[in-house]
Amino acid sequence: MTAAYLHIPFCDHICFYCDFNKVFLEGQPVDEYVDATIQEMALMKEKYPEKEVSTFYIGGGTPTTLNEKQLDRLFTGIQTYYPMDSGVEFTVEANPESASFEKFKVMREHGVNRISMGVQSFNNDILKKIGRIHTSEQVYKCVDDAHKAGFENISIDLIFRLPNQTYADFEDSLKKALELDLPHYSIYSLILENKTIFYNLMRQGKLPLPSEDEEADMYELAIQTMEAAGRKQYEISNYSKPGFESQHNLTYWNNDSYFGFGAGSHGYIDGSRYINHGPIQHYLAPLKKKESPIIYRNTLTTREKIEEEMILGMRRMKGVQRSDFKQKYNLEIEDLYGDVLETLLKENLIEIQDDHIRLTHQGTFLGNEVFRSFLLD
Repeated sequence: MTAAYLHIPFCDHICFYCDFNKVFLEGQPVDEYVDATIQEMALMKEKYPEKEVSTFYIGGGTPTTLNEKQLDRLFTGIQTYYPMDSGVEFTVEANPESASFEKFKVMREHGVNRISMGVQSFNNDILKKIGRIHTSEQVYKCVDDAHKAGFENISIDLIFRLPNQTYADFEDSLKKALELDLPHYSIYSLILENKTIFYNLMRQGKLPLPSEDEEADMYELAIQTMEAAGRKQYEISNYSKPGFESQHNLTYWNNDSYFGFGAGSHGYIDGSRYINHGPIQHYLAPLKKKESPIIYRNTLTTREKIEEEMILGMRRMKGVQRSDFKQKYNLEIEDLYGDVLETLLKENLIEIQDDHIRLTHQGTFLGNEVFRSFLLD
């Protein structure tokens, strides 16, 4: 079984922190793009006829910039080449300003059973400052529309460490998010990525961000608040009711294989990572000739696989299972990382319990340092 991700790069507006592959919707060949992704799926199905899809995730960009007819065409193509029964997690990202009851209804008709909504904050002033074009009022309507269309499995994203954001403001956003009583929440700290508006402002000293201590306090608040509300932290940035963990994202953290469809998408099949052309026309050109849009492919060495196994696996709160590691690589983790584990244990950044090596509470705050230590010299 293999997961699948499909990228919709179109946006009505570009957020100031986003570095994903995206373009303004206006004037773009959207219909042609939808047809091209379907062509890409057809090619991949022809190449790997035996691979079935375990989860499907449509992200962006903003998938809900597609109109009902385009969504219908896309979902029909997906179910043609990668048909899914009702038990398969099928997620679509939605933005409050571009989603609607009618679009959610089309999704339900084609078997979509999970919505991931980009909310980021419930403070309208902060939303404007980060380049979002929805309001908190639209969030409530979007969630209501999704419920009316029959969705129960809904997740929303929040971001902390935003410019001018205070502890009290973030606390208020957490409270309002939980009042929606959703089964899943993703809560991220702002990352300043190259070539974003925020990165350029930071370089100029014009980005008033909370301090590192304030950031840590916000993260602690998120963990405690979610836990108290019955949403267990199962990965560094993700919280859910039991049984509502994102199966698609667990594919990444479990270091399992997945297809990447669409412009700029990444995939991981049979031990080889690949990347598609990013610019829209560069992506469309080969598919017009029924050729693959892959621009880069790299077959991982055993060493690279092991590094990724540890770095991705340690993001999960259950950590890495030693017996699984031995079964995959015919090696004990201690054979490769004995000194590293000893150091991390002394620093109280990891704990070893039974068959699992995992982050301590303190370790979740210093995750990147822990992950770096698993890079082999």
